[in-house]
Amino acid sequence: MQNRITELFKIEFPIIQGGMVWTSGWRLASAVSNAGGLGVIGSGSMYPDVLREHIQKCKRATQKPFAVNVPMLYPDIDKLMDIILEEGVKIVFTSAGNPKTWTSFLKEKGITVVHVVSSLKFALKAQEAGVDAIVAEGFEAGGHNGRDETTTLVLIPAVREQITIPLIAAGGIATGKAMLAAMVLGADGVQVGSRFVASEEASNHIKFKEVVVNAKEGDTQLTLKELAPVRLIKNKFYQEVQKAYAEGATTEELKMLLGRGRAKKGMFLGDLEDGELEIGQVSALIHDIKPAGEIIKDLMNEFYKRKAELSSL
Repeated sequence: MQNRITELFKIEFPIIQGGMVWTSGWRLASAVSNAGGLGVIGSGSMYPDVLREHIQKCKRATQKPFAVNVPMLYPDIDKLMDIILEEGVKIVFTSAGNPKTWTSFLKEKGITVVHVVSSLKFALKAQEAGVDAIVAEGFEAGGHNGRDETTTLVLIPAVREQITIPLIAAGGIATGKAMLAAMVLGADGVQVGSRFVASEEASNHIKFKEVVVNAKEGDTQLTLKELAPVRLIKNKFYQEVQKAYAEGATTEELKMLLGRGRAKKGMFLGDLEDGELEIGQVSALIHDIKPAGEIIKDLMNEFYKRKAELSSL
């Protein structure tokens, strides 16, 4: 399958694995890349020396392209960028910040740059900044999210109408049917996050994976907008947040309630009660834990099957 995304990244299928904190280490990234997609190391939960280790192990585990996702709010972002250059990473996804800050610097070094956005306004800013492609993420997605609550179904055609560079759809995509729908709406490829949380190679805790495959429709909620909007499983911590809202908590009180390390506690260490369990709405459609390669195969098989069925109508 050849299109603008497969050509840009030199991959077999236009499937990008989301660079998720506490989930997207070298094992997952290399497995996705070896299966024909684009694996992405999520640096947001890594100290600089840990990122270097993951990049080096990923290079040994795959000869195929892979990327690093860098949240631009990371406190030591300069150190992360230095490591990315030193280790010869060829593709960088930036998120949670102004794309103008690093795009020119990276492109001057011959690096392909992709920026993640949640609105048309920021998609246009990213294109103006000179990025090579855009990930447009609807608010169905897990983890930190846009404030506008624009759904993928609306966001993708809105962005497609206004930008000319390659477009990757994200948010609510865990099946081949959803992949086909996103591409019909104008995407050149898809970014899949939640489905890879429930993969054998994902670095998050097995207890978190089990919560994901047992999740039902309505089990997640976007909250904490005053800090940074995040979609969570409705566990004990989530209920404490709701109680704080009901009691008129201030932003400072919400910060104190959140504290530090909530996502690590929940997703990486498996504290299902007091941890932050970040996952998308599409968790309701995820029913098993599989190797990443099988997930890629399932996505593409269903994509081609549904495409053929539509062509015969």
